[in-house]
Amino acid sequence: MVIGPQRSHCVSAECAVPARRAYEFLLDGRKVGRWALGSFDARKVGSNLFRGRSLFDDAEVHYRPVGDLRRMMVDYHVGSNPRALVPRVMARVVPRDSRSCLVVLVAWRDAAMSDARWDRLVACHEVEIQLIQAQLAARKPGDGPRKRRP
Repeated sequence: MVIGPQRSHCVSAECAVPARRAYEFLLDGRKVGRWALGSFDARKVGSNLFRGRSLFDDAEVHYRPVGDLRRMMVDYHVGSNPRALVPRVMARVVPRDSRSCLVVLVAWRDAAMSDARWDRLVACHEVEIQLIQAQLAARKPGDGPRKRRP
């Protein structure tokens, strides 16, 4: 039951990779810039601090992935001011067997977020979980850098 506006959103996907590999992928701040539509083209700008840009309005966003290997969770501290980041998104990896896992993304709505901005975030997460799943499936352990096509 939801009373009032939606305050969180959750998406998940089965991924055909070991849980540890999925966790390491999600913790890698540069790789976040390949699947997070609001943090595209990520660059490291400090100690475990990254800056990406929104594909919607080119706005810059800062984020810091904070991992907990024991629980296989990554909290993404996010914001426009790198000194005032707040945990707004969490990824959790749930091992299924030695070769597969469930990846879960949870987003929390900021109290000041408009309905339109929240709707866009929800739509992005629906796509982002598919991007995570596809990128994990495309890479094998030990793969070198991906070659770019001309």
